[in-house]
Order: sequence, then C-alpha cells, then structure tokens
Amino acid sequence: MSDETLNARDVKTLAADWRDRQDREDWSAEDQSALDAWLKQSSAHMVAYLRVDAAWSRADRLTALRGSTPRRDAAPATRNRRPIFFRIAAAVVVLGIAGYAATNFLTPHPKYQTYATQVGGSETIRLPDGSRIELNTNTVLRTELSGGHRFVALEKGEAYFDIVHDAQRPLIVQVGKQRIVDLGTQFSVHRDEGRLEIKLVEGRAQFESENGAKLALLTPGDVLVKRGAALTVTRKTERVLSDELSWRRGMLTFLHTPLSEVARELNRYNREKIVIADASVARLTMNGAIPATSISAFTNTARDVFGLKVETRGTNIVISR
Repeated sequence: MSDETLNARDVKTLAADWRDRQDREDWSAEDQSALDAWLKQSSAHMVAYLRVDAAWSRADRLTALRGSTPRRDAAPATRNRRPIFFRIAAAVVVLGIAGYAATNFLTPHPKYQTYATQVGGSETIRLPDGSRIELNTNTVLRTELSGGHRFVALEKGEAYFDIVHDAQRPLIVQVGKQRIVDLGTQFSVHRDEGRLEIKLVEGRAQFESENGAKLALLTPGDVLVKRGAALTVTRKTERVLSDELSWRRGMLTFLHTPLSEVARELNRYNREKIVIADASVARLTMNGAIPATSISAFTNTARDVFGLKVETRGTNIVISR
C-alpha cells in the first residue's frame, strides 16, 4: 500500500473524528477554532470533512423520514461511545443506498446534480454564486453545492469554468485522482482516454493529487497535460488559447494542423466519423476555422482545396487521394 493511500485514509479518519466530536455536549469555541485551523491546512482536509458531514446529515434525515426519533435526541452518550470505524461504515452505507431518497424527497433544492451533453451538444450551468460552467460535447459533470462548500467532479469530456472567487469556499474540481483548486480563475479542463489537459486563461489554480499534495500552481497561459505519471506544463499566448477554446463559440480553429488531428477533433462532435485512408493524407496540414458539427465543411475543404477523394461508407467518411 502506497504512502499516498495511507495518508488519504488517515485524513478521512481524522475528518470523521472531528465530525463525531462536534456532536458532543462538551464541544467548545476552542474546539471549533482548532477544527477551523485543521480545515485550512489543506483542501484534502476540507474535502474529507465535507463528505463525512454530508453522510452524517443524510443519516439524520433518513431517520426522520422513517418516523423514528432523531439520533441526536436519543441516547447521545451511547452514540458517542460508538467506535469511529462504525460511524465511517454507516456513512458509506448511507451514501450508497440513501442518496436518492435524501436528495429527492428531503430537500427542495438538491445539493447533488449531474449534467450531461450528447455528442455535438453543449450546455451552460449557472451556479447560485454567479459562477458559470460551459460543457462541451459528450461531457458528464457532477456538482455538489451547499452553503459550506463548492465541489465539482468532471467524469468525462471537457468544460470551461468561469469561477467567482470565494476564499472561504474555494471551488474544487475533481478529475479522477487529481483535483484543481480555484484561486479566482477562468480555465478549461479536458479529460479523455487517460489524458488530462488544463488550460489556465485568467487568475490562478492549484493542481493537486488526491491526498492534497501540490503538483503545480497554474497562472495565465499555462497548459498542463498529464498522461499516466507524466506531467508537463507549457505556456501559450492568449491568442492561441482563444483559438483552442473556440469550441465555446461552436467553432474549431486549426493552425498548421495535420488532417489526422483535424479528423480526430471533428469526430468528437459528430456521429459520422472521418477516416483518413493513408499516411500521406494524414500529414497534410490545414489552416482555418469550421463549425464543430459541420462535417460537410471539412469534406468540401478536403475535396476543393486539397483535391482529395471523399467517400461515404455507412457512418464513416473516408478521405483518400
């Protein structure tokens, strides 16, 4: 077992311990100050605590839904004597089997929300704090929002974040086993086939591992790419970033881009797939902008500008000499 796994487990146990102590009658202002200090030490502490707190709250609401006496009014001394591992196990069970009931029947405005776009689709999410998230094609994103925290998980695809900064509630974007901590930022995140790319347009963002280890601090123009264990950060001009993010306007912009890459990008937005028949065609380069969902714009360019042959074979469009 790695040190990272052990550290993450220790943080979760400490978070559960803090949450358990908060329910006790002897909880004091000094205890609250100590908890606040622990939460500020690392975003990993904050994430772990918020997840445990959510599980505690769900358990209480489910007890009320069943018509039983709430736990906090029944034998608090017995409750406080429960081992921490028992409380953690209960939290996991609640999260697994009761999330739907708690979210859909007990709260008028669900804390947990999932958004998804189809191939070629897009959607803009506006958060209560004024932040905006733009979803690109074939994207799945989950938000967990409350008065105490802002958490987003990008399951797949690409999204652009325009975040209103709040030092007391930093937005945390979870992507696989890594996360991005907003420090007042505009940035895009693209997750696809084992590759993660972050483009920082404005402000700052911190890139961390799952246990809170700081991997990179991104500033405007930084482009982070992570594939497996390899991580690189390069810089691009504002103009180049704007071109690469032209999908937000429904366009795809290419500059000396091989046709193989043009085809791969267009295939993300369309159910018809472009197939480049041979290596010599794949190496030809293209300049210009075309609508993301217009295969015909590309095939017309291939035929009229490059003099290539275009054939439709089922759902594939084959480009050859």
